[in-house]
Amino acid sequence: MTDKKSKPPPPDETVTYTSEGAHDGPPDLRILHYNDVYHVDPSSAEPIGGAARFMTLVNHYREGDGFKGQSELLTFFSGDAFNPSLESSVTKGDHMVPLLNNIGTDAAALGNHDLDFGVRKFRHLSSKCKFPWLIANVLDPALGDSVPIGNCKKTHMITSSNGIKIGLIGLGEREWLTTINSLPPDIIYKSASETAKELVPQLRAEGAEIVIAITHMREPNDNKLAEQTDGIIDIILGGHDHYYNHSLINGTHVLRSGTDFKQLSYLEVRKKADGSGKWDVDITRRDVTSVIPPDEPTVKLVEKLTASLKATLQKPVGYTAAPLDARFRTVRLRECNIANWVCDIMRHYYSGECSLMASGTVRGDQIYPPGPILLKDIMNCFPFEDPVVVIRVKGQAIWDALENGLCLYPALEGRFPQVSNIRFEFDASKPTGSRIVSVAIGGEPIDLERKYVLVTRGYMARGKDGYDSLLIESEGGQAEEIVSEENGILISMMLRQYFMSLRVMGQWKYWGNNIGRHWNEVATKVSADHVQYDPTANPTPVTPTSRPDLSGWENWSPERIRQRKASAMPIDDSDSEEEDDVVQENQEIEEIDREMQIMRRVFTKWARIAGVECQVADDLKMGEFEVDWTKAIAPRVEGRIICVGGEHK
Repeated sequence: MTDKKSKPPPPDETVTYTSEGAHDGPPDLRILHYNDVYHVDPSSAEPIGGAARFMTLVNHYREGDGFKGQSELLTFFSGDAFNPSLESSVTKGDHMVPLLNNIGTDAAALGNHDLDFGVRKFRHLSSKCKFPWLIANVLDPALGDSVPIGNCKKTHMITSSNGIKIGLIGLGEREWLTTINSLPPDIIYKSASETAKELVPQLRAEGAEIVIAITHMREPNDNKLAEQTDGIIDIILGGHDHYYNHSLINGTHVLRSGTDFKQLSYLEVRKKADGSGKWDVDITRRDVTSVIPPDEPTVKLVEKLTASLKATLQKPVGYTAAPLDARFRTVRLRECNIANWVCDIMRHYYSGECSLMASGTVRGDQIYPPGPILLKDIMNCFPFEDPVVVIRVKGQAIWDALENGLCLYPALEGRFPQVSNIRFEFDASKPTGSRIVSVAIGGEPIDLERKYVLVTRGYMARGKDGYDSLLIESEGGQAEEIVSEENGILISMMLRQYFMSLRVMGQWKYWGNNIGRHWNEVATKVSADHVQYDPTANPTPVTPTSRPDLSGWENWSPERIRQRKASAMPIDDSDSEEEDDVVQENQEIEEIDREMQIMRRVFTKWARIAGVECQVADDLKMGEFEVDWTKAIAPRVEGRIICVGGEHK
């Protein structure tokens, strides 16, 4: 459409839609919309986004000289803030609350990822928000008759600064409900369109002059809502999709405003002059690019929020009695215990028939020795931010995926496959593309025509690293999506929640019954292949009162290193992010790790020059470790991947 304003739009601002007719006066309503925000820091590619530059634009539309004397800005958010991101893997979403509040959000729709840490945790987070969360068509009978999940509101009425009443309704789609494993039992889903037809007239009866639906649904479902409600909703502000788009359907504007603090929409709304009660809407898209200066108070806030993560990263989240072999020369050439364990967790989390991940997913390139596992170990070993997904594919596609994973063997390529509930034999001496000898899924020979439910990474479902056979339909492939990237969670978060299910002390304050029930079931299934040791009943406390003398080699024995790290770390993993009391302990841990890295590099070089073969340490046995706050894990290698020829030694 042609911009009818007298002045051209500023850089990175584009006119999305201009209504008919001349506009002589200021708008009756001014609205800012955003959705699906995850990362607080800017990215490397334009538009770079970032909460600080986003806030600069918010301040511009709220307080800019060109808007003085006009109605105050209203800000609506269409869901998904508390997960997934590396930050939320540490904070469980707490870091987003002050940002959402500072943006001046007036109302938000509930998104699926806002429930990733359980409904109880969402209720805690939402209680700290200065605005209501809305969803009218997902109800929890346990909370009462017709009460929305998480005690959200169904509708909300706002009166603008110039006296206009705005009726808001929150709506979600059925599809993402099936991907959340921590939902309360007996959840009731009602049709979004039917719910709107029921509640919008009530909003009108209460005096709403304009009705806005804030939704977290795919664009086709938002379009369907507009088609089936025949104009009773004036504007649908949608989320869940991570792109920008606008449509006008049956007189209803359907808008989604990008993702991740990289875009926003600014709307100017005016009453039509014909007395119809309808509204003219002008929509401007603004990209958050590097030319926009960051808002300094937000820069400081983000620095404070992310700086507090450092202490939390030093916390132990679990304990392993077995060395976890994440070396590239192991994970990219053969079956390994850490990949077996992670693939099993992925599979059981989503109740898939099998799981497959590229070994490049595992980035640690070291052996994690028996002892405490720090949160930073998980984040460093599994840093990628593409979620776990679930797809339905034919056996032939899985066979082809395995062939792809082996095509460059014995090169240390990240495409080498690691699996769960799959056993395959390969002959590396055969030509590329015909190296698979046999494949079994669930103990039965693979049926090439049968469809299997496969749990994998979003990276692979997009056909990356040559995994074309797993490409999803929306990308031009044949794999049917069951859980999409927008609905999946990160491996790092999956592992943290798994470890939480093993805890007997220091559990999350808001670890609810439903999320606990699901994870207890997952942990029980995983333990069928990977031993778990019960906590030590009466461990010997080790609390150093002063820095020990580290001059003797005895301080570098595995037992002594483990003892030093275990004694230095807090084990409380409650929802408090106050870390002032553990700064000294964290410094001790950082020093141990720094010393260990130096020793590891020096010894690795010496071993290579001397021709010494390094072997993985033995597992700890009962009585060799003392940990009372969690069960200890012991992941195993069990013959899932067999090389019958051309094996790389």
